[in-house]
Amino acid sequence: MEVKTLGVVGAGQMGSGIAQVGAACGLTVIMNDVQDAFVEKGFATIEKSLGRMAKKGKLTEQEVKEILGRIEGSTSLQDMAKADFVVEAIVENEEVKLNVFKQLDDYCKEGVILSSNTSSISITKIASATKRPENVIGMHFMNPVPVMKLVEIIKGLATSEETYQVTRTLAEKMGKVPVPANDFPGFISNRILMPMINEAVYALFEGVGSA
Repeated sequence: MEVKTLGVVGAGQMGSGIAQVGAACGLTVIMNDVQDAFVEKGFATIEKSLGRMAKKGKLTEQEVKEILGRIEGSTSLQDMAKADFVVEAIVENEEVKLNVFKQLDDYCKEGVILSSNTSSISITKIASATKRPENVIGMHFMNPVPVMKLVEIIKGLATSEETYQVTRTLAEKMGKVPVPANDFPGFISNRILMPMINEAVYALFEGVGSA
């Protein structure tokens, strides 16, 4: 399955970053959010990021224009009917995500992969909101997306091997390093991060250091 059009649901810090790297690798991108103001803010974030890259000589002004030209703004989830692959990057709220995935399942073409950028919610649970659990997968990018290379690829209980391979290939096309993870709380990165943060709190509590 060739991905030519990427749908990104959520134009915040993560969503705009995902839209940027998608467009930078040549994909047509539909960046969606619930209000025009949020979409416009997403574009502003992308323009600022690309501007910094241009100043560092990593991009030409023409390349910046071409990348921006490949991103289309949207405030209707029905626009995801044009996407070959969707990444959800909205608020980390299970109820809201399940509702979005139910709608995406209705609007997207048959066989289109629906991925979530969730950092903690079960992919199997998210997939249960759809009639295509074999096409649902986790695609957890790190912040800031244009800079960080790691992407966790999380298979739910019903995720097919084809869905995994397409997602892995897409991540690599976007210049990322995909790492497979099982559907456990926190996946890999957050499961490691949380104990580290706890240890820092204990170090402060015990007087090892000061804040």
